[in-house]
Amino acid sequence: MQGPALTPLGPPVDGRQSERALAIARGATRLLAALDFAVVPELALPSGRRADLTALGRNGVLWIVEIKSSVEDFRTDRKWGDYRAHADRVLFAVAPDFPAAILPEDAGLILADAHGAELLREGEAFALPAATRKAMMLRFARVAAGRMTLLCDPAVRGLTDL
Repeated sequence: MQGPALTPLGPPVDGRQSERALAIARGATRLLAALDFAVVPELALPSGRRADLTALGRNGVLWIVEIKSSVEDFRTDRKWGDYRAHADRVLFAVAPDFPAAILPEDAGLILADAHGAELLREGEAFALPAATRKAMMLRFARVAAGRMTLLCDPAVRGLTDL
């Protein structure tokens, strides 16, 4: 069974992401890396949802970044509220021309394009329960390591949680 194509410079491309969303993801990932976060795109969460970007800081802090490529995308997709159960902070990453005033004020805000991004606000912090943090960190580590394995040897089979 062949999964989404992995790309060294961006998220797994499976046809669901628009070019604009991919550009926002790339800029946001560059910002998070500059802030010393490791980033896993398209991470499946224990709830069954899929986070656009999940970022892990050196101190174990977990951020989930929800990419919104348009106002319509924001208004029709409300799954981001569920992300608070899986992260210390939830942030939106949008293009510079996005009307940021419609986004929830308790969420973080990143303005991004394909070249980079700016963190305008971190948003409200939520303390994860220890068991949730452990489960998320294990999920993050397994998916990151599994994707690296597939990049090194695409013939490897059995990595089901990517």
